[in-house]
Amino acid sequence: MRSVILAVLIVLQTMTLAAAVQPDEVLKDPALETRARHLSRELRCMVCQNQSIDDSDAPLARDLRLLVRDRLTAGDSDQQVLDFLVARYGDFVLLRPPVRTSTFLLWTFPPAIFLAGAIALALTLRRRKQTGENFPDLTKAEQERLATLVDDRRPTSPR
Repeated sequence: MRSVILAVLIVLQTMTLAAAVQPDEVLKDPALETRARHLSRELRCMVCQNQSIDDSDAPLARDLRLLVRDRLTAGDSDQQVLDFLVARYGDFVLLRPPVRTSTFLLWTFPPAIFLAGAIALALTLRRRKQTGENFPDLTKAEQERLATLVDDRRPTSPR
């Protein structure tokens, strides 16, 4: 049953991804289409935000895919297409924006938070180790009582 559900989910996911680029968007020139698909994977859908325009079904993503194909057909290089879209939408349109002063926090904040968490964890563990409570050893009576309690909890095997 589990494998059937997994197979259905995989098929549905594949259908969703295949449906993003419509047949009327595909260029006749395979080299241009490859370039268009590559660029579409690098551009963020402004509606979905965490999806590339290649994967998105949003109308704006379709418009951007068509725009990319139009620019490539007109003879623009890949970089010219990216520069045009960045000029129009800003660095946010790129799934991997460049490191600049305007995007500095975007690139440094996640590693800084991770590093701060790792340092806090290390300090906490070190402090716990240093201030570990020293419990006195069990007395003979306590050891016997513990052994009795443990023996009472063990299941008896049927014979």
